[in-house]
Amino acid sequence: MVSTQGSRAAKQRLLLFNFNDIVLRTYVYIDGFNLYYRAVRNTHQKWLDLKLLSENLLGVRHEILKIKCFTAIVSGHGDTQRPIRQKTYIRALKKHISIIEVYYGHFLSHKVRLPLANPLPNKTFEEVIRTEEKSSDVNLAVHLLNDAWSNAYDCAVIFSNDSDFAEAIQLVKKLHKTIGLIIPPNCNPSQQLLRCVDFKKPMREGVLSASQLPDPIPNSTIHKPLSW
Repeated sequence: MVSTQGSRAAKQRLLLFNFNDIVLRTYVYIDGFNLYYRAVRNTHQKWLDLKLLSENLLGVRHEILKIKCFTAIVSGHGDTQRPIRQKTYIRALKKHISIIEVYYGHFLSHKVRLPLANPLPNKTFEEVIRTEEKSSDVNLAVHLLNDAWSNAYDCAVIFSNDSDFAEAIQLVKKLHKTIGLIIPPNCNPSQQLLRCVDFKKPMREGVLSASQLPDPIPNSTIHKPLSW
């Protein structure tokens, strides 16, 4: 015989379940340089666990099936340890997070003539070397669309504030997918992106410190770099 208390608890559980409680198959897309420069560059939180961060931000409604990170290997010009630290971090992510995939763009350097902020009587322009990261934004947009067409996810969550993704998001929404945006701290969110997405979540500084990789990575010899 089922107790009255047990029956009441079962009914309460049924009442709590509604459409909003359905778990969404979720893919996470991370614009690596946008995340680095807007969230962790000047902090001690660079040993970031991207899966734990995603879980802490999104909650139990999201079953995170895949995390795709788009980045490029940095130059060692001026700091020979910089690419070593980055590669160590990527190795740590791959070792610790089975569902992560990393895709690489590249850097392109070229000379450009730019106007001086304080022009001189005989000089108003100066030649400088401009280094730009290429392909990562295109790669992210292509994967976002292809995974939607393949019905790999119900919900895509994008870590970026780059308005260039707006058109890709609009196309994905035509496939009846849910799109979320993670907004980095200390950042004015792109209004163009906000108009496209179904929901947004701010990345407050506290969640970064609560989402760090273990040091060392279990079952490995991978340690957090001593200085970063």
